Amino acid sequence: MMRIRKKHSVAVIFAAALLSLSAVSCGSVEEVGRVESEGAVVSPSGEGGPEETTVPATEPTTEPLPEDKTVHVCAAGDNLIHYSVYKNAEQYAIAAGEGAAYDFAPLYENVRYIIEDADVAILNQETIISQSNEIRGANGGALLFNSPPEVADAVIDLGFDVFTMANNHLLDFGPAALEESINFWNQKAETYDLTVLGAYLNEADADNIRIREVNGVKIAFLAYAEHINGFSIPYDSTLRVVMNYETDVIERQIKEASQIADAVIVSAHWGVEDTHFVSEDRKILAQNMVNWGADVILGSHTHTSQTMEWLERPDGTRGFVFYSMGNFVCAQTDNFNLIGEIPEFDLVLDSDTNELTVENVSCVPTIVHYDDGNFSNMRVFPYSMYTPELAASHGVPYAIPYGTYNTFSWDIVNSIIDENIPQEFRALER
Repeated sequence: MMRIRKKHSVAVIFAAALLSLSAVSCGSVEEVGRVESEGAVVSPSGEGGPEETTVPATEPTTEPLPEDKTVHVCAAGDNLIHYSVYKNAEQYAIAAGEGAAYDFAPLYENVRYIIEDADVAILNQETIISQSNEIRGANGGALLFNSPPEVADAVIDLGFDVFTMANNHLLDFGPAALEESINFWNQKAETYDLTVLGAYLNEADADNIRIREVNGVKIAFLAYAEHINGFSIPYDSTLRVVMNYETDVIERQIKEASQIADAVIVSAHWGVEDTHFVSEDRKILAQNMVNWGADVILGSHTHTSQTMEWLERPDGTRGFVFYSMGNFVCAQTDNFNLIGEIPEFDLVLDSDTNELTVENVSCVPTIVHYDDGNFSNMRVFPYSMYTPELAASHGVPYAIPYGTYNTFSWDIVNSIIDENIPQEFRALER
């Protein structure tokens, strides 16, 4: 909620007075009129008459201060482009008949209004885009991902303008593919005025804190990863990804960001996959991040919706953490992987104190839906558009590979939301 404060300027009340004029003839001084109440000027004799004039009193004026500056932000979790996700995009392109190889837009269309409504929209791009390598989406049993460039076109068109890449799939096709993907996104950033971070060409690039000014508010973005699936950047490579265990680097960057920006948003790729449990090490790191100056932490990686909470600093101010937003899109076959989150919140810069607060925090539950065991007609729904009938017709019970939790119903959707999104933050009608 925007807070407007009023401050009264000092009223300037004019009283007309005639200054003494020296008459230099014969050394005499001519007396001039004196000012009396209500702005009337009377003659030297004290009488009114023709010499009386009236000076109107000036009313006090009030100059309104500028309103607080507000930025509405939304975010989404893992944009996880499985084989069946891009095969759906292939079918959508064929149906459109425009000659494109892939059309990802129908996958996201139902949530477009939320993304477009934000002043800043942030997405965790879980997969690389390396055009010199084969397109993969964990097909064939290997958890290797490389997505078509049309993915980027779709999510940029959707309204996302901040992309984080710090995740465990960065080296799925090796360092050369990662460098190609970084350059791909950097070119998109230059063309479309995007902010891209999380994987860097070198150390200097990693220390170049990304700042985006929106509605007069400077927002710094930082992103960190927990691991890279057992791969590592070669010692002779300049590529850089800051890991969660590099707490000295994280502390330095967050503190620097808080000095050069009004707000600091941290994307944290962390946690144990396929669980709703928030581990103690994440709670400790989240609290430290907030203490160092992070205002909002956007968690991802677990592919599940997880809880969220306020974290208080020693000085009484506070930040907010979404421990995991779950998947934005995916073709997974456990019901808990199909419920995600779109966080929304306002960054408010106080016009009097220049202090930043996080306000109006909410969370839109999302559902990845497909019609049958072949993952047909895949799309993302906000909770407000989903129905018991859609839930009853979900294809997950028939999809291969079978998940451990492959039953699906309206009750299951609601139980996952009830257990992982605190009631005070649920935006079920959004």
